Amino acid sequence: MDDSRPIFVQIAELIENDILAGTLPEESQVPSTNEFAAFHRINPATAGKGVNLLVDEGILYKRRGIGMFVATGARERLVSKRREQFQTQYVRPLVTEAAKLGISGAALVDMIREENDA
Repeated sequence: MDDSRPIFVQIAELIENDILAGTLPEESQVPSTNEFAAFHRINPATAGKGVNLLVDEGILYKRRGIGMFVATGARERLVSKRREQFQTQYVRPLVTEAAKLGISGAALVDMIREENDA
């Protein structure tokens, strides 16, 4: 766990990462909040808050008396969400800084290609 961000957010991201990686496919059951709490040595309410965050986003849903499951279309929604975040957090600041340095769009693309090929 990372001290710089709330634990419940980190729990939600761990589940998201497992969905994106295919470890938790759509319609599969997610570990219980008690399992998350025991594994990460956190309060079950904190784990539940992370899980409920994903329920609110439509990534997980509850089957009464059984547990939480990955919703159909959850991976697609997560990919879309993460791409938007990537653009906002990385691409826009990169383009802004490149413009400040006089780096053209074409030169920036070339730099990215070089880095990707390395």
